[in-house]
Amino acid sequence: MPHSADREPAHGREDADGGIWFTVKEAAAFLGCSPQTIYSWENRGHLTNPSHDEANRRIYSQHQLAAAHSTTRRNAAAVRRVA
Repeated sequence: MPHSADREPAHGREDADGGIWFTVKEAAAFLGCSPQTIYSWENRGHLTNPSHDEANRRIYSQHQLAAAHSTTRRNAAAVRRVA
């Protein structure tokens, strides 16, 4: 994973209710991972029902990303305990 100073800053979009939404690329930059990680979370069912922006790109709320990240960390910790 690149050092945080080497990454571009992540910029989400704020909706009328104050929620922040991220494209896959923005989400990856926000979390410090690769876009492939976000796609992997989709395939595993950690990220479901994405909304779409005006360019028909998938967008995820900050809440969805936090939940997926938490699930992934919890699963990884469980695997480490078993191994």
